[in-house]
Amino acid sequence: MVPSDAAGCARLERVLFPGDGPWPEDAFLEELRSPHVRYRVVRDDDGVVGYAGIALLGTGSGAEAEIHTIGVDPSAQRRGIGRALLTDALAAADAHGGPVFLEVRTDNEAALALYRSTGFEIVGTRRNYYRPSGADAYTMRREPGGRTQTEGMSS
Repeated sequence: MVPSDAAGCARLERVLFPGDGPWPEDAFLEELRSPHVRYRVVRDDDGVVGYAGIALLGTGSGAEAEIHTIGVDPSAQRRGIGRALLTDALAAADAHGGPVFLEVRTDNEAALALYRSTGFEIVGTRRNYYRPSGADAYTMRREPGGRTQTEGMSS
């Protein structure tokens, strides 16, 4: 992602998350200035059709990552763009080390299915997480390499 992509990402945010405080262009530009955050976009002839951002935090045994956002233009959904963006973000997280966290609306079945298929598990619920809609979110966690928490335990 480059600064000129921020307006396209903000446009998609308004389409995808209208009742949940979509990020403005300035928020994307601020994210790009952060040394520990990585954003990717997918473009077509009309501009940005998908984006994903991940923060790579801590080091060594304290390393973890947090998916900040993933969005795909409705006209481009069901083509594997979201999965490709998530796969790219998870590769960065696995190279960084530690678990990956994210929040997702409890009623977003498509996103929940995608996240579960890549090793995420629900670890909690945040009531009234999204503003201003008041929608609940699940907090999800993925162990390094996509193993489940049970697989990550030694016997």
